[in-house]
Amino acid sequence: MPSITATRAGLWDSYRDYQQTYMAVRNFAEATRRGYASDLRLFLEHLANAVGVTTVHEIERTHLLDYFAELDRRGRAGATRARKMAAVKSFFGYLQDSDVIERNLIKGMPRPRQEVKEPRVLTEEEHIRLRRMCEHNPRDRALIELFLQTGLRLSEVATLTLSDLKLPPQGTAGAIGAVTVNGKGRKRRTVSLNWKACQAVSAYLAHRQSTRESAVFLSRAGKSLTPRAIQRIVKRYMERAGISRASVHTLRHTFATHMVRKGTNLRVIQEALGHTSLQTTSLYVSLARDLMDQQLQANAL
Repeated sequence: MPSITATRAGLWDSYRDYQQTYMAVRNFAEATRRGYASDLRLFLEHLANAVGVTTVHEIERTHLLDYFAELDRRGRAGATRARKMAAVKSFFGYLQDSDVIERNLIKGMPRPRQEVKEPRVLTEEEHIRLRRMCEHNPRDRALIELFLQTGLRLSEVATLTLSDLKLPPQGTAGAIGAVTVNGKGRKRRTVSLNWKACQAVSAYLAHRQSTRESAVFLSRAGKSLTPRAIQRIVKRYMERAGISRASVHTLRHTFATHMVRKGTNLRVIQEALGHTSLQTTSLYVSLARDLMDQQLQANAL
């Protein structure tokens, strides 16, 4: 590991070296690089502006304790604080590996407890209404159908290219397709596309404008839809359908929960979602049970 000298151990010199060297050496995924860089920048700005620290050697453990206590006072969620701590921990690990500091100040600090929130799942009535709202827009219908039929993440759908799709010939009843995505940690996986997803995506591609852009989902200007743009699209249809407290990620939870409720093997669902642990997927068993209870109660004869 290349080291930076003591004379270059200013906050922002260290920050740049961390980004350019450590992140590259560790081969962090792009999303991790962006997240860590943003969280670390906020931490260093706090040290510089609120504490007056200019070099990494001036940082004391009390500065770390005070910073995370301040995040708590501001009402930041446990998951948010845990993510920020991971970024700071990575930064200090780099400084120690580079012999800039002798002692890792964050080592041994307790990780913030994360609140356990029950995921929001759309009922059958809600996802039928959602589909109805977008049925006249081939692109948006394909987007929402893809989320509902595969459980893909927002980032995975936003980065889809035409070469990632394998669709059966149009008009082939009941045929299965496939989509290959870049998941968390740069792990690629292939997810089956059932006939509903194939039908919706094929119908969109038949209307998709001719362009050199390789992204599957395009804006009106012919450019790749950004994750934020996809969020806005889904939110708009949610509002039109009268669905509250829901987001793009709700569609992923909806896919998994309804798959469990209909008896799909958990290993199949795990593979589709890209979970590394079956324990994570098992969360949807209790959600499916709750959903069944609610629907049987609401639809009592």
